[in-house]
Amino acid sequence: MPGIIVIGSSNTDMVIKTQKLPAPGETILGGTFLMNPGGKGANQAVAAARLGGKVTFITKRGNDLFGNQAVGLLMREGIDTQYIIKDPDLPSGVALITVDSAGENIIVVAPGSNGNLLQEDIPSSILGSGNFDILLLQLEIPISTVEYAAVTAMKNNTKVILNPAPACQLSDNLLKHTWLITPNETEAEIISGVKITDIPSAERAAVIIRKRGVKNVIITLGETGAYVKSEEYTGLIPGIKVIPVDTTAAGDVFNGAIAVAISEGRGLQEAVIFANKAASISVTRMGAQASVPYRNELNP
Repeated sequence: MPGIIVIGSSNTDMVIKTQKLPAPGETILGGTFLMNPGGKGANQAVAAARLGGKVTFITKRGNDLFGNQAVGLLMREGIDTQYIIKDPDLPSGVALITVDSAGENIIVVAPGSNGNLLQEDIPSSILGSGNFDILLLQLEIPISTVEYAAVTAMKNNTKVILNPAPACQLSDNLLKHTWLITPNETEAEIISGVKITDIPSAERAAVIIRKRGVKNVIITLGETGAYVKSEEYTGLIPGIKVIPVDTTAAGDVFNGAIAVAISEGRGLQEAVIFANKAASISVTRMGAQASVPYRNELNP
């Protein structure tokens, strides 16, 4: 099977469950505390691996307990970790997460070593090796590193999938070297300038994003589903209704699943149906990587 390379962040998530999210200045007595491996890059690498992908992960972690633990857990998932870099100065990234009784969350991230993952940390020979047909990227590492990886990979005929989260402005150069982009409503609005309130506005945003150079656009719309705009398929693919417990890693599971489905040669419509199923399972469980389903749970 062709490989998937994921370049991105690795964090340790510290999660507290509460009845409601605190208002500014408010102190709330919470319930359960969990400490889990997380970070968008690591979450997506684990999702892709559990769903059947052959995954290599590149990140930068601190020389500390959190970093050592994260690498050990990734190796146990069968992920190739040989290109993970140890930062001698900065600590591993951490995220503080509060989850309410409806499964909604607020997250604050201290990126640590993730913010120091530089383009010189990524061997150009990896992106040009021909061993990978998918590069999966997010935005919890420096944007210059993301752009370098995308440009290098696309020049070597690797399909670049960009999950543009956390939301920020993106250059046309990055977008034209992206094969597929997967923003949510907020991220799509920042990229396109169109506020998304319904399916027609999602369509308008997707058209503008494609005009900026991206071949394929999938705008995720929460439980509504995902709006796809591409040459092969255009339209809404409905989500799967479940009772959410924790939505923390739903987008990461969706993106890991998309990467696996594309690497297996599925079309975008089939890939989104597969990814919706995986994400719908993840929101019924607590935690980031802990919530990621395995392939046999999807009955593909």
